[in-house]
Amino acid sequence: MALAENIQAVKDRMAAAAQEAGREASSVTLVAATKVQTSDTIRAAIAAGITVCGENRVQEMTAHLADNAYEGAALHFIGHLQTNKVKFVVGRAGLIESVGSLRLLEAIEAQAAKLDLVQDILIEVNIGGEESKSGVPAEELFPLAERALLLPHIRLRGLMAIPPAAEEIHGSRPFFAKMRRLFVDIKDKMNDNKTIMDYLSMGMSQDYEDAIREGATLVRVGTALFGPRPPIRRPDTP
Repeated sequence: MALAENIQAVKDRMAAAAQEAGREASSVTLVAATKVQTSDTIRAAIAAGITVCGENRVQEMTAHLADNAYEGAALHFIGHLQTNKVKFVVGRAGLIESVGSLRLLEAIEAQAAKLDLVQDILIEVNIGGEESKSGVPAEELFPLAERALLLPHIRLRGLMAIPPAAEEIHGSRPFFAKMRRLFVDIKDKMNDNKTIMDYLSMGMSQDYEDAIREGATLVRVGTALFGPRPPIRRPDTP
């Protein structure tokens, strides 16, 4: 029951934040960040109303797919993706949210071409300019987006960001506002029928309400749904 109650509580808070911003609750989708969760927990979350699962680690995603754990929900890949792991993700995750370099973009294109499919992606923006985080610098976003438009097996759906850790309440909101401006700007520049720029993925358990107030259409929430994560036992090596 606790999981179902947590999911409903997060959805209620999402709806309230959307209403505060003059938006419909349906304009924002909850992505359950299922990192380190079991297949049974994922099934329980879907049964309780989760419609999108987001995985950070290729090894876990692969295992859960083998268990059919995501049945009834869409699957997004939301973690750092190495180019040598692309073959495990393309065509299996409906949306890859974390494309933050030209090298990764072209690796996804090559794998999607092999599978003869079009892979939906988001460009990850390093909105805080942090050396420790992946993502393209804001000033390099447009060239990467232009390149994505030229690739026949890529469909650019929007942007994703993880802002710097906030030291105070609402500390992430200026970064969310900057992402919103980038999102609007890139949509205006990407005047192409191939591009459906409808996803702005930002906000996690500690700040998803502020992200919604600033225009997020996807929020990636884990701890607020599942509780604190146990320690990760080993690195992602499928």
